[in-house]
Amino acid sequence: MAGAAADSAGPYAVPARRLGDKARWYLPAAVTADFLGAAVPVGLVFDAAQQVRPVYCAVAAALAWTGVQALRRRYTSRALGESRGVLPVLHDWLILIGVLAVARVVTEESTPRLAALGALLPALLVTVACHKLTYRHLTAARREAQAVSRVLVVGEPAAAEDVIAHLAARTDHPYVVVGVVPVGSGALESGVPVAGRLAPQMPDAATEDPAAVLGAVRAHHADLVLVAPGARFAGERLRRVAWALHDARMELAVFPGLVEISVKRLETLSAGGLAVLRVAPPVRRGVQTALKAVLDRIGAGLGLLALSPFFLAVVLAIRFSSRGPAFYCQRRVGRDGVPFVMWKFRTMVVDADKLKAELSGSNENDGLMFKMRRDPRVTRVGRLLRRTSMDELPQLVNVLTGSMSLVGPRPPLPEEVAQYDEVELRRLTVRPGMTGLWQISGRSDLSWDETIQLDLQYVDNWSFTSDVDVMGRTLRAVVDGRGAY
Repeated sequence: MAGAAADSAGPYAVPARRLGDKARWYLPAAVTADFLGAAVPVGLVFDAAQQVRPVYCAVAAALAWTGVQALRRRYTSRALGESRGVLPVLHDWLILIGVLAVARVVTEESTPRLAALGALLPALLVTVACHKLTYRHLTAARREAQAVSRVLVVGEPAAAEDVIAHLAARTDHPYVVVGVVPVGSGALESGVPVAGRLAPQMPDAATEDPAAVLGAVRAHHADLVLVAPGARFAGERLRRVAWALHDARMELAVFPGLVEISVKRLETLSAGGLAVLRVAPPVRRGVQTALKAVLDRIGAGLGLLALSPFFLAVVLAIRFSSRGPAFYCQRRVGRDGVPFVMWKFRTMVVDADKLKAELSGSNENDGLMFKMRRDPRVTRVGRLLRRTSMDELPQLVNVLTGSMSLVGPRPPLPEEVAQYDEVELRRLTVRPGMTGLWQISGRSDLSWDETIQLDLQYVDNWSFTSDVDVMGRTLRAVVDGRGAY
């Protein structure tokens, strides 16, 4: 995203208005949706229940919901339009339920509990829908280099280049790099304008460093200074620059050198005046892993029971459309490198594995996986099953037996694992899943490096709530069908 053009005058030209400004309708839309989403259903339900003062109750519920959102800082410019998923909204909604439960006891309100709870459910749904709408609008605006923050990167050349490259490779953030202030005389190859240079050794830190950085900020109209500290730029030098930036009411952020670490695992500490960033280890045992195991077993059992008529219909469709069995069993590698047999509905001709070698030159994936958009081995029924991801449903058996999970990295083939390096092998530290970050992020359209990056992000940052969020977003990915072939 770094260097995205703002207009035809050049990739780093200053736009007519501040790029960081989001659409003005976000705030009124959010407040209106929250207020009406709570007031209208409560008013209708309480009126139907012949409550004495339904209008007052509706207004009180709406004010409570918007008040909870305001206290949780959901209406700030920094939060509006940003993706937070369903879970934070659900958390806010549960707080609302608690607040109104106390108010119900105090006021001796007599509407049936289930009716009152049902009246508040639309508030949750309307708020989630409003967030999705503003997020989509903001994402589209950022693709056009609008509603972004102009960032000035400061640091040693190698560290600054790493930060710029990482931001340029992703579009799921609001930062556009408009300039860089390297420390020392090292060369830069990113193409980002050099807004100034700092001496390799500490000069008169009280004046020279702050003046150079502030001058670069003003020249490039930066909204944020992002520092990549190193041996030559840390401690007292960084402290002096921070003072100057904050006195000028400028934002300062420091990149600690960590990538793909969830903020939930980070904790700021102070030790003898030193600001310390503690990184919690990945969750591997405890209550959350027990909840995951329970969810897997119960979800798989109920899924198999509910889908049994559908399974019969699919089996008949496969058997009548092409010769061969309805199910396809394949050897895959699971947690800690333990092999297992994975079940799927058969979507290819019976001798598909033998034909794979002949099609190796047509592989459209840049890594170890084999993928073709128009694979000639796929049957007509198989194409529909793949498009809707229904071919994966028999893996509920694998989840029930414990070899797979509902959510996790894609289960690899043994020949793929044989070529894994040390980094890629880390994918095998958790159970593979029926769905995961790879499925909700583009599936086969992703490059190999992107697939590995998403899997490692899941492995290192897993939590029970993240699994719930992924399962919720999987439905949309299945309906969308992007990358499914």
